[in-house]
Amino acid sequence: MSGSARVRATVFAPASVGNVAIGFDILGFAVDALGDRVSVARREAPGVEIAAVRGIAGELPREPKDNTAGRALLAMQEALQPGFGFVVEIDKGIPLGSGLGGSAASAVGAVVAANALLPVPAGPLELLKFAMAGEAVASGSRHVDNIAPALYGGLVLTVGIDEPRVKRIPVPAGVRAVIVHPHMFLATAKARAILKRSVELSDFVWQTANLAGFISGCYTDDLDMIRASLEDVVIEPQRQALIPGFQEVRGAAMGAGALGCSISGAGPSMFAWALEASAAAVLAAMRREFEAKGLATDGWVVNLAGAGARVIA
Repeated sequence: MSGSARVRATVFAPASVGNVAIGFDILGFAVDALGDRVSVARREAPGVEIAAVRGIAGELPREPKDNTAGRALLAMQEALQPGFGFVVEIDKGIPLGSGLGGSAASAVGAVVAANALLPVPAGPLELLKFAMAGEAVASGSRHVDNIAPALYGGLVLTVGIDEPRVKRIPVPAGVRAVIVHPHMFLATAKARAILKRSVELSDFVWQTANLAGFISGCYTDDLDMIRASLEDVVIEPQRQALIPGFQEVRGAAMGAGALGCSISGAGPSMFAWALEASAAAVLAAMRREFEAKGLATDGWVVNLAGAGARVIA
């Protein structure tokens, strides 16, 4: 069915890990083991109506300007003037305040679904910008480390905000991501509010070297370089106090053979990279430490080549 003939589309948009330790606000990867499903239908009148919000997220705003999916679609309508409006239904599969890109997934799912209804579909960079407007509702700022992987899939580097440049980064074969979500809520805005506005020069140099080394290791299949570089010396030291058992969880992951372990996005979820042979042991070790702190967990081992948002109906 062509875009001009379709009147409704449903999209699956994956969860994501933002920052990836050393790429604050610019690096992220898709986690397609879970995600949001967003359905958008055409309506005659312009504007956006959020008809339903279901799933595991609890209460979310139904006023479009206050909802990440709604705000993204309002930005899309303002820019493209399609001549019709959108009715949205959101089925949340990503817990709120989990650090797994739930707000980004809803925004991306909405614009990809709406794009399937347009006579002339917008390109991915346009969709990225529309979704960024939605993400700002949740975090208070426009950033792309969750939006880009949710849209493009895989491990993604995005440079720039007004004119973003997106690059999907290769990942060495056999490397998997381990994700552990402790059952607690941590608002992105709170996790951003505690961050200092300046960085020591020595930490800036160290973090820059780690980001460069990590990306170099990904391109050259250099696991030793990835292991040496996957360390956040700027954001993680400030945020770790928000996550009970952080040091124990990280230590357990590294002891079980992880290449690196850090906070997923704003937290409280944590992620590790590990070779496939070690991934299950890393997952078990991380969950065990969280559960020792009285926190139930969910956990996944995922392929780092996961797909981005796609139309499923």
